[in-house]
Amino acid sequence: MALPAMTAEQRAKALAKAAEVRTARRALLAEVARGVVSVAEIFERSGQDLVGRTRVVAVLRAVPGYGPARVAALMAICGVAEKQRVGALNEQQRERLVRALIS
Repeated sequence: MALPAMTAEQRAKALAKAAEVRTARRALLAEVARGVVSVAEIFERSGQDLVGRTRVVAVLRAVPGYGPARVAALMAICGVAEKQRVGALNEQQRERLVRALIS
């Protein structure tokens, strides 16, 4: 499928919007890393566009002490796909992830 032709102005607006979203997502993940926001709070806000489109693996890697191997093992145990986004998690997956992080 071909991409629609965009004018230079439309392309510039799209690039600016994408940059804003990346900055907001980076700030959200930094709050998780600092402990200001918990993973459970992130999951509760999954209805928000920014949070819902964030990958679960990115949120979990932001948690202090959780690197790629530990996150991959946690996601496998909880039945979460590698590329799954926060907005696509069902209640059981959210509960399993939060319980696993607490223990």
